[in-house]
Amino acid sequence: MWTMKLMSTTTVSKHGLVTKSALVATAVVMGISSPMALTSQAFADQWDDQMRALNAQMQQYQSQASALNAQANTLQAQLDQITAQKNAILAQIDLSQKQYDALQKQIEETKQKIDDNKEALGRIIADMYVDGSITPLEMLASSKNIGDYVDQQEYRNSIQNTLSDTIDQINSLKKKLESKQNEVKKVLDQQKDQKAQLAAKEAEQAELVAKTRNDEAAYQQMANDAKAQVENAAAQQRAYYASLQQQSGGRFTSGIIGGLTITSFSGNRGCGGGYPFCAGPLDYGVDPWNLYTRECVSYAAWRIQNGYGKPVAPFRGDGMAYEWEWSARKGNGTKATRVSDPAPGDAVVLPITPGLAPVGHLMVVEGVSGDNVYVSQYNFGGTGEYSTMTISKSASRVIYLRF
Repeated sequence: MWTMKLMSTTTVSKHGLVTKSALVATAVVMGISSPMALTSQAFADQWDDQMRALNAQMQQYQSQASALNAQANTLQAQLDQITAQKNAILAQIDLSQKQYDALQKQIEETKQKIDDNKEALGRIIADMYVDGSITPLEMLASSKNIGDYVDQQEYRNSIQNTLSDTIDQINSLKKKLESKQNEVKKVLDQQKDQKAQLAAKEAEQAELVAKTRNDEAAYQQMANDAKAQVENAAAQQRAYYASLQQQSGGRFTSGIIGGLTITSFSGNRGCGGGYPFCAGPLDYGVDPWNLYTRECVSYAAWRIQNGYGKPVAPFRGDGMAYEWEWSARKGNGTKATRVSDPAPGDAVVLPITPGLAPVGHLMVVEGVSGDNVYVSQYNFGGTGEYSTMTISKSASRVIYLRF
């Protein structure tokens, strides 16, 4: 039975092509209600045009989502930088505050020393005042001798001078501490202003990041919705082809699929063609060319090299079917040339065909007779199986490559 599954002809580094679905295509696909002949070129072209339009729309949304993701990443990096600057300022503020507090403590201690020395000086001055009410003759009479009298006077004068000097020194130290504290306070105020500015900038940047992420998520959701619609459209397309196949009694051998004219289709025949990497289901492993097994590209690389003795170098992430047109031509140890006269052993590249081969399809030329090109292949229709068919040599959509 002819069923059309989206072909997945990818290398090991494959990544899903998911774009955005808008609101269009379900009605387009659902609008096909009555069976039409598979050979209707008008219908094939119309279907292809609709699918291409849908894919273009999906790619647009995905592109916008990717651009927003890149923008959000840039904004986040800037936000991280602002946050780092703010944290650095906070650390400086902490140090400045500790310095300010330490100076404040020293100033308080200095004030206490000034008060203590002033109190001591006051007591001495009070004693001298009391002594001043006694006549020198009386003081002399109360002293042991003249020397004792002189010593007492000099001691009192010395204590008074020492305390006065100490008070002056402590006052000078206090002024220096207060001056230094004022400088630290200026720095501290500047740092706090910087912190406030950075905090405001951080909040603004965070809001911008959040908005961009929201926009990205919205576009990505649209892309996911679109993917679902495209998959739904593809499923309806497969169902349509299947209905045609059923009407023909399961004996499909020719027709137009995705704009490609096919005759003598053999039908899918499991692990045929001598292909050795068929021990599991589609994509179960990786072949020597770094391609997923039972894919059209894996079979083509094996067949061209082992069936026709033409070396094919391993691919490095550029082995999707549609990429062969340039990746095989640039060469990774081997080099293919585009030709217009296909011969056995040449590769046949079917470019991206919405609904049939979203990443292209690859076949191998086995024989040529006039305008008929007999090809072998794997995974035509997404089955992971071997088949053969004949296509037109002059088909405008295919590319022939010779290794």
